Amino acid sequence: MIRGGTMRLTTKGRFAVTAMIDLALRCSEGPVSLAGISDRQKISLSYLEQLFGKLRRYGLVESVRGPGGGYCLARRTSEMTVTDIIRAVDEPLDATQCGGRENCRDDERCMTHELWTTLNDKMYEFLSSVTLAELVDQQLRKTGGHVAIIQDARRFKPRARTNKSAALTHRTS
Repeated sequence: MIRGGTMRLTTKGRFAVTAMIDLALRCSEGPVSLAGISDRQKISLSYLEQLFGKLRRYGLVESVRGPGGGYCLARRTSEMTVTDIIRAVDEPLDATQCGGRENCRDDERCMTHELWTTLNDKMYEFLSSVTLAELVDQQLRKTGGHVAIIQDARRFKPRARTNKSAALTHRTS
């Protein structure tokens, strides 16, 4: 069994990480709508609603109701790891067939159980070392520091951006 439990990287975990990167890239402009994330990332809106409900309960995001509402980060991106995001959406990360119960083959441990358990440890260690801030920085480098901010028609007036890094100033350090 790995530190902190097992993890299985599935579509749910991948979508949650992708959506959190999108949110982090845009949240300095105000709350980010799930519809916007859905459009940009091609993830079903109803699926995002489920994921963000879990992310909110885990304390990674905050919701803002009303006109111009949406989601904001609840913590700095440097304080959130990929493991936090995956755990928040109830995803176990587990390469074993048995879920760590050691009953892989007819209620006995299979010959490769130790291999898959070690892989679990390595995945956990790696994903725990990657912060949301690092993933956001990677995206900014890919785009030359430009992030398309799609203004929500419900907002009263858009905020002026002073420089390229303004998007991350209050949440990434």
